[in-house]
Amino acid sequence: MTVEASVEAPVATAVQRDRWPMLEEAPSGLVTRGAAAAAATLFRTATKRLGISVSEDGGPADIVLHRPEEFYARIGRHGLIGFGEAYLTGAWDAPELGETLTVLCRDIRDLLPGWAQKAGAVYERRRGATDLNTPENAREHIGHHYDLSNDFFALFLDPTMSYSSALFSSLPSTEEDLAIAQHRKIDRILDEAGVGPGTRLLEIGTGWGELALRAAARGAQVTTVTLSVEQADLARRRIGAAGLGHRVDVELRDYRAVDGTYDAVVSVEMIEAVGERFWPVYFAKIDEVLAPGGTAVIQAITMPHDRMLATRNIETWITKYIFPGGLLPSTEAITGATETHTRLRMRSRLSFGPHYAETLRRWDLAVRERADEIRALGFDETFLRMWHFYLEYSRAGFAAGYIDVQQLTFTREEAR
Repeated sequence: MTVEASVEAPVATAVQRDRWPMLEEAPSGLVTRGAAAAAATLFRTATKRLGISVSEDGGPADIVLHRPEEFYARIGRHGLIGFGEAYLTGAWDAPELGETLTVLCRDIRDLLPGWAQKAGAVYERRRGATDLNTPENAREHIGHHYDLSNDFFALFLDPTMSYSSALFSSLPSTEEDLAIAQHRKIDRILDEAGVGPGTRLLEIGTGWGELALRAAARGAQVTTVTLSVEQADLARRRIGAAGLGHRVDVELRDYRAVDGTYDAVVSVEMIEAVGERFWPVYFAKIDEVLAPGGTAVIQAITMPHDRMLATRNIETWITKYIFPGGLLPSTEAITGATETHTRLRMRSRLSFGPHYAETLRRWDLAVRERADEIRALGFDETFLRMWHFYLEYSRAGFAAGYIDVQQLTFTREEAR
């Protein structure tokens, strides 16, 4: 048994419908029964082929179906969203959730036969106008996730309060302190951007202020912008406590409203919240404020270009429950946006997806270990199951190589 499996996963309880209005009752009816029967056949075929054991009577297995009828009904009507929602309601469990999801994720392109993938378009929900990250919507989207509670995030993040992939000295890594690995990630970004004494640095996406703190400690003058009220408040307090308030300006501002001139621009895992329509705007703003000879470094979670094109207009479990309005870019999409709309040109990139899998493993373990303290903050069992599924679902994507995280370094071409 792994360390993860020895720490109890959240136990399902009755869903409080007033707190979870988006989590619909299990679908029913004649159409649902037909879709559920088809889903059951496809699921059993896929799991058997992949060597994943499934129990429908409560016995030990990789996947234990507590309520098979509900499980297949949700998948039959809502596909992968239904798969995740069935976990939230407790219709199924997996003793080694991350490992089981990784096996499924490695086969994601061929999980279903072609005809079933085409039929899936029937239940896919299209994104609407509220999913666009306009200045009006962006604040609400950011607040949905990042303004949950500073106390909640502090329970599972390391003391640096870094909520992005760490960079470990080597993998596998079970002993290295997470804070050290987070500092290694931040320091590499600052080194790539050439941040030192007197550097005018713009950070798009403050987080809880650790990058700004380390840049200021190098002697840089930092402007950092965020749309999260909770993050801005704690970042200011942390920066003040470090005695670096005179070097850091934390602004509650949309990146589109930034002005001034900067020697370097950095942005860590913020582009995922920008949206395809606004990627050209995001990079054009960086281009606009970057001084001649300046450098920009972006840390981005990326996905394969064909999968990005296939999913960019549909709702997913992640966009419904975790990051409304979010979309992972592909490397090709980033290159296309910068080369078409800006003078920015990619100089180098570092890919380190497996490091994110390890980061997420540690976060998930911490969430489960501190579940009682999270409950004391007012969060219920459905919330805990949602976060367990989110963290392990994400870890599976990185462990399987389906998604990646990269540090991308850009310089600006000057007119000849």
